[in-house]
Parts: sequence; structure tokens; C-alpha cells
Amino acid sequence: MPRLRTVVAVAGVTGAAGTLVRRALRRRVQGSPLWPLPALEEPVSGRPRSRVLRLAVTARETVADGVVLLRLEGRELPRWEPGAHLDVVLPSGAVRQYSLCGDPADTGAYTIAVRLVDGGRGGSRELHEQVLEGAELELRGPRNRFPLVAAPGYVFVAGGIGVTPILPMLRSLPEGTSWRLLYGGRSRASMPFLDEVERLGGSGRVTVAAEDESGLPDLDALLADLPAGTAVYCCGPEGLMAAVAERAPGVRLERFTPGAAAGGDGAFEVELRRSGRTLTVEAGQSVLAAVRAELPDTVYSCAQGFCGTCQQRVLEGEVDHRDELLTDGERGDSMLICVSRARGDRIVLDM
Repeated sequence: MPRLRTVVAVAGVTGAAGTLVRRALRRRVQGSPLWPLPALEEPVSGRPRSRVLRLAVTARETVADGVVLLRLEGRELPRWEPGAHLDVVLPSGAVRQYSLCGDPADTGAYTIAVRLVDGGRGGSRELHEQVLEGAELELRGPRNRFPLVAAPGYVFVAGGIGVTPILPMLRSLPEGTSWRLLYGGRSRASMPFLDEVERLGGSGRVTVAAEDESGLPDLDALLADLPAGTAVYCCGPEGLMAAVAERAPGVRLERFTPGAAAGGDGAFEVELRRSGRTLTVEAGQSVLAAVRAELPDTVYSCAQGFCGTCQQRVLEGEVDHRDELLTDGERGDSMLICVSRARGDRIVLDM
């Protein structure tokens, strides 16, 4: 029982030495909730919060109509694999997610590409208009919900800026791998990295479906009679992803739109205990949306289960956790109301 002897020994140490020992022990306990058992490298569910990085924008380049590429440099950055993304904290404090589209072997820089979205929530406009070369951005991650799996062959479908997570995948595929890409967009001028994609594809692998050139993509021809085991990946507008999912039920999708994770599950009640109100969360509506209709000052940021801004304490009820952030311990008594829902008919929040 060596660790038990350590605890007994600490009790008899006094003065400055005792203070140092107790501090060391406290750090050990905080690092491992199951002490004296070792801390789990990864929680059973949920994920630990990512390290916060502050990186300088060292290059800024327009790579297509309405698309700007940002190079963010630092030292010994966490490694990533194709399909990974970053949480980017904007000057306003809002959080948005952008796929990494550079070289995973470059541990000194991350690269993202951002399309200016008219009528969006304003995140892309902040990056286009306020974040210039020399600026500093706070980042979290990288995280990967869209990893490239081993498969005998691949079909990729990219719509516009949705090519960004797919581009590193294409670069990483071993020579001789069977793959095809359908890359769609409003016009060739609006499609980032088009020249590189066509070079990677060589002859016959890449189909470009620009509306100013060849019309809408023919998904039926692309996805019919796929060989067994073919992995299908899609990233782009919601309509495109829905169409691909209808034709290829096992498709792997990457989406960063609020509400995509909020789901269309059944309605349930939420009691706000401190406010004395009971709300109905409709099917397809997030808890956050229902709460903000009554309490408009409720804070939130990403609305996608990444940043943790909307975390609320749960007093009663079982939670269907759908976030990408909370640890096991946090999930025991809290939830991110932007994406998670009740498992039953009712849940009570400390609001």
C-alpha cells in the first residue's frame, strides 16, 4: 500500500515543507478524480476541454471570390489529421469552427479558409474585415469529428468551401488508392483550391460542377452501384448533404451549422426553477432557443456544442448529451442547452 503510506506521512509534516507536500498532493487529486487510481487518459464520454492557443496571423490571401486563407503561426502546435477543425474565437467573442486545410506535418502553423457569407451570423464578416495580417486569434483544438477511415476506395462530394476538410484527405491518400471527387460551386472563380484539386485528380478522378459551366452535379451517376466498402464523404451546403445522405445512407458528413446537432426529436418540457417558468421545447427546436424566448439575456456563442458558453446546471431529469465538450463529471449535473435535449418528457434547469 505505498500510496496509503504517502497519505499518512503527509499528516505528520509541518511548516513550509508540509505546505509544499500538501499542494503537490492536492494537484494530484485534482488531476485524477479517481485517486489513488490513475486518471483516465480519455473520459468514457465527452471530451476534455482543448488547450487554448493564441496564434498570430502571418499571412492572408484571397484564394477565390469571397474566400480568404489565413495562416496562423505558433510553436510546437498540437498535431492534427485530415478532417480536423479548429474553434476560432472571433474579436467579438463569438466562436466559429473552421476546417484545417494545410499540411498536418507543419507543426508551426495552422491554415484555414473562410468564405464571406452574406446573411450569415456575422462570423465570416469579422474574419474578412477585422482580422488582418499581424492580428492575434485565440483558438481551441484541433478536434476531429470527420476522420479519414481506411477503405478500399473513396467518393468525396464537396460544395464550395466544403472542400477544405477534404483537400488534406486527397493529399494524404497513398498512390494507387481508388477515389473520385465531385466538386460543385456557383462558379469556377468561387471555388477555392480548384487548380490543386484538379492536379491531384489527374485524369478522370475529379468532376467539377460549376453552375456557370456544367450545371448542378449529377449525384445519381456518382453514387450508383458503388463497390462494397467504399467510404463516402461530403461537406457543403445542407441541401447538398441531405441529397447525398438520401442516396448513400452511410455517408460521413461534416457540418458546422447551428441546429444540425439540435435534432428533430420530440417535444419536452423545461422548468426554469429559479425563474419560476415552465417552457415547451418543440420538436426540432433547441433548448437554447426556447429559453432565450423567455430569457433573452441568456449567454451563448457557438450554438453547436463546442464552446461551453451556454452550460447550465441540471437539477432534475435525464439528459441526452450531444455536445463535443463536457467531461463525464460535468455531464452528471449540467448540459449545453444549445444542442443537448431531455431523454424523457421533462427536465429542470437551475435558471
